[in-house]
Amino acid sequence: MRSYRIGTAFGIPIEVDLSLLLVLPVLGWVIGSRVDRWLQMFNSLPGGDLAGAGLMTGLTPWLLGIVAAVGLFVGVLLHELGHSVVALHYGYDIESIKLWLFGGVAQFIEMPDEPRQEVAVAVAGPVVSVALGVLSYVVFQAVPPASAVVGFLFGYLALMNVTLAVFNLLPAFPMDGGRVLRAWLARNRPFADATRTAAQVGKVFAFLLGLVGLLGFNLLLIGVAFFIYIGAEGEARRAELKASFEGVAVGDLMTPVSDLRTVHPDTSVDELVARMFQERHTGYPVVSNGALVGIVTLGDLEDVPEAERDAYRVEDVMTTDLETIRVRDNPVAALQRIQQTGVGRLPVVDDTGEMVGLVSHSDLVTAFTVGRVGGLLDELRGAESRPV
Repeated sequence: MRSYRIGTAFGIPIEVDLSLLLVLPVLGWVIGSRVDRWLQMFNSLPGGDLAGAGLMTGLTPWLLGIVAAVGLFVGVLLHELGHSVVALHYGYDIESIKLWLFGGVAQFIEMPDEPRQEVAVAVAGPVVSVALGVLSYVVFQAVPPASAVVGFLFGYLALMNVTLAVFNLLPAFPMDGGRVLRAWLARNRPFADATRTAAQVGKVFAFLLGLVGLLGFNLLLIGVAFFIYIGAEGEARRAELKASFEGVAVGDLMTPVSDLRTVHPDTSVDELVARMFQERHTGYPVVSNGALVGIVTLGDLEDVPEAERDAYRVEDVMTTDLETIRVRDNPVAALQRIQQTGVGRLPVVDDTGEMVGLVSHSDLVTAFTVGRVGGLLDELRGAESRPV
C-alpha cells in the first residue's frame, strides 16, 4: 500500500503505510473493548492498584484504546531506530523505517554479514523495547491510584514493549532472534549456508505460528506467520545471489558503452518506435555530445498519440532523473536498485561519474542462471585473478 513520510530521525526517513492508518482504529477498538481485562492484569502486578471505575464509562475506553495503540507503534518505531542507529554506527545505510500493519521494518540498503555486527544490530531493537518496558513499568508503579488513565497507558506500554522484545527474539528468521541464529551459524560455515539453515528454522516457526493462528481464529497471527515465511524465503534467495556474485562486479556483466545502441534527444518518437520494432529493443540511453542525458523506454512512449509521434522528440518523453550504479559495485546491489525503483536497466558509471556501460535486469538474471549451470561467474572470478 501507499506510504506517507511523516518525518526523519538520524537522517532516516520515517514512513507510515496506509495499512497502519486503517488498522489503528481497529486496534484501538480492540484495546478499548477489553479495558476491564487489562485492569485486572495490571492490578495483579506488583505495585498495581488502579482505580478503574472511571475508565469504562462513556468514550473513555475508546480514547484509551486509540492512545494506547499509537503508543504501541511509537514503541515499534523506537525499536526499529535501535536497529538503525547501531547499523549506522557500522557504516550501513538505511533507506527508511516503515510502520505498517504488522509493526515496523527498517529497510536496509545492505544488511550486515559480519556475525558480530549482525548480532549487535539485531539485539539493539529488543534492548530498546526492554528499556521502554522497564521505564513504563516504573512510571506505572509511581502513578497514584487515582490517576488511572495514566497508569493504564503506562501499564499497557510496559507489557507490550517487553512482549515485543521477547517475540522478536524468537529464532524465527528473519526476525531479530533469527538473525542472531544466522550470525551464530555463520561463525563456522559459509554465510549463504547459514542463511539457508536459519531460513528453514524460520519457516518451521512460521508454520507453527500459522497453525496456532488457525486453531485460535487469530488473523493477526496468521498474517505474521505469512510475513515471516515470505521474509525467510526472500532472505535465503538474496544470500544465494550474493554468494553467487561474490568477486564479480557490475562491470563484468554490463554492456560496454562502445557496444550500446543509443539515441539522440532530437530523434522523433515515430523514428524511435520504428527503430524499436526493427532492433527488437525496448530501451535506449539518450546521448548528446557524448554525455548521457536520459533514458527512453517503450513505456515512455505509451502516452504519445500515434498521429503525433512525428511531432514529439525523444527529449520530450525521456526520463532524466537517472538511477545509476557504479562499475565496481556488486551485481546484487544493481538488482536491488532495479527492483526498488522499478526501472529495467541502469547506466553504469565510473568513479568520475562518466557512463561506461549499461546493465539490465535481464543481464543480471541471465548471468545468475547461466552462472549456476555453466560456471560463467566462476570464469569471471578467474579472469580477475589471472595476470594481464
